[in-house]
Amino acid sequence: MSLSNRSKQIVDELLSNPSMTSSTLEKKFNLTRRQLGYSFNKINEWLLTNNLPTIERTSQGRFIIDQEIFTNLGSEQESSQAEISVLSETHRVYLIITMLLNSAEELSLNHFTIELDVSKNTILSDLKQVQEYVSEYKLSIRYSRKFGYLLEGNEFQIRKLLINITAHMLQLNGGQHAINKLAGIEPEEIEQFREKIENVENSLNLKYTDEKVTTMPYILLLVLRRIERGYEINSFSIKYEELSNTKEYQATEELFHSSALIPVQERLFITLHLLTANVYWADYLSENDDLPNLRPAIEEMISLFENSACVYFQDRGLLLNTLLQHMKPAYYRIKYQLTESINMEEALSQKFKVLHHLVKQSTTPLKRLIGTAIPENETTYITMLIGGWMTRQGESTDQKVKAIVVCPHGVSVSRLMYKELTELFPEFVFLDSLSVREFQAYDLEYDIIFSSTYLKTEKKLFIIKALLEPREKNRLYKQVMMELQGYLPQDIDVGHLLDIIKNHADINNEQALMEDLQTYIYRDEDSAVKQSSAEKVILLNEMISPQYITQRDSVQSWEEAIQIGAEPLVKSGKIEPAYVDAVIERTGEDPYIVIGPHVAIPHAAPEDGVNEVGMSLLKLKKGLTYAGEYTIHVIIVIAAVDKQQHLHALTQLIKLNQSKKDMTKLLQADSKEQIHDQLTLYSSL
Repeated sequence: MSLSNRSKQIVDELLSNPSMTSSTLEKKFNLTRRQLGYSFNKINEWLLTNNLPTIERTSQGRFIIDQEIFTNLGSEQESSQAEISVLSETHRVYLIITMLLNSAEELSLNHFTIELDVSKNTILSDLKQVQEYVSEYKLSIRYSRKFGYLLEGNEFQIRKLLINITAHMLQLNGGQHAINKLAGIEPEEIEQFREKIENVENSLNLKYTDEKVTTMPYILLLVLRRIERGYEINSFSIKYEELSNTKEYQATEELFHSSALIPVQERLFITLHLLTANVYWADYLSENDDLPNLRPAIEEMISLFENSACVYFQDRGLLLNTLLQHMKPAYYRIKYQLTESINMEEALSQKFKVLHHLVKQSTTPLKRLIGTAIPENETTYITMLIGGWMTRQGESTDQKVKAIVVCPHGVSVSRLMYKELTELFPEFVFLDSLSVREFQAYDLEYDIIFSSTYLKTEKKLFIIKALLEPREKNRLYKQVMMELQGYLPQDIDVGHLLDIIKNHADINNEQALMEDLQTYIYRDEDSAVKQSSAEKVILLNEMISPQYITQRDSVQSWEEAIQIGAEPLVKSGKIEPAYVDAVIERTGEDPYIVIGPHVAIPHAAPEDGVNEVGMSLLKLKKGLTYAGEYTIHVIIVIAAVDKQQHLHALTQLIKLNQSKKDMTKLLQADSKEQIHDQLTLYSSL
């Protein structure tokens, strides 16, 4: 991602004069309040991708600029001003392509040397770069004595090149003047098309981004000129019925109602250009009649990302609308291969690399909807939107443990290992499941490796079997926690030990004995246990005491199950009634709350009405069909106040769920006490 010329000027102005107000900037650069706001959104996005703090604006219109921005950007100010008049090779390539696309006369070598004011050898070298550039669009440069230099290839590909080069040119210092000169454009022509674009905005009830408002008049005018010169799209892969019912097609009719006869395929191309243009604001978010499946696909993508990144988005509806606003035009860009070919991934800072990787893994629903892979540029922009959202709500993957799984035994076994480990360590971010060769070339940052074979590495390595038995999982969990967080890796389950004692002795006070055994086994005499006494760990049987357990034969619906299951938490004051409604709304058809056979853990965000950390359990004798494919007998309603206090009990619950024998006992239990006994088996420090 790069800054537009206007955004650069605004940044330079603020670095030179930090006391400048919003109104002064608007007057200096002849901007509306909306245009200035849009520029600052882009500036702050750019700062985030470069790992710099954003610029804040006060209610009085003044700016708060972090010293780090001055340190990193201040030294670049003078050099950037000095480079304005210097034409780089890239700029010359853009200018030559602009001439090839828009010149009405034959172009010789002399035309290029005179226009760019460089030698013939330099132009010949530049033409090689031009050929390399246009080859990405499956185009070529041909020279003949009669016609000079010509751009040859499919007209649809030439239009893609025209759109992208025009956008690049208009971002350069003096780019607008250069296009006007090279293409023979009068300012009045652009102004007429700009008025037409405003009419289109009013007709479609949206606002295009400022960048598009600047570029679209030029693109529409230059496309119209190519049509008038006989360069028409003959073979077009877009079917008439796919676009003719859209509002954008009707807007195209209005755009060219005064023009000469324009073929249907050209009207479809202009419609497609309107559909692919980014918007700053739109009033179609609740409708999307032309793309009814886009919203569900984005909702699924968000859920996949939350699951893999171990985060829970606040204001999820607003994030959904933000992504929908971006993805509607992106849908058409991707489907018809109109995404820019430049590599935006390089604009991502190291901080966003892991985030980008997790976003890519979560775009499967979009890929399934569109029918093709999501290009890197589109994925990168989604990453920046989600990254900015996480930054605003204080979320980050930086503090989370990042793990990879390495297995040389083939894809099926590797995926099984990956699935088991993600269930065993739900608090970790698992990046990938890799073969040994893939691991050797892996370049993402990670903290630990789980592998079924020895690897030469400086990272923490845990050697495990490809398939783990329940006790081996228990041992591995303790080992990893001890290594990373200071938990004691004892291979002793206090609940099972208590069962053995009960077989050979009478016990007067079972709970007291269990506490004494725990104190002895996890004693601190060799300083192995590093747990702070100020941070008491809440165990599963403490979190779900008998008063928070409910039994029913059956329920009529998921909503009824949540209401009954959460009732003890409401009565005790741990949650507000509004939290129950939020749980029902958030988890209506969410398969990611199903943690294993028969068990689901519905929850909402702390701000939805949690007063105190808690869990409640509802056991159903007759299972409840959920999300069309799961039969749920146990529903654990979780009320979390943060991301830590409930985690130990949740991990113990997941371990219980992994034991088929103990889960069967829980499902067959006749009383609250028997259910609590099964929870107690897994309630050790």
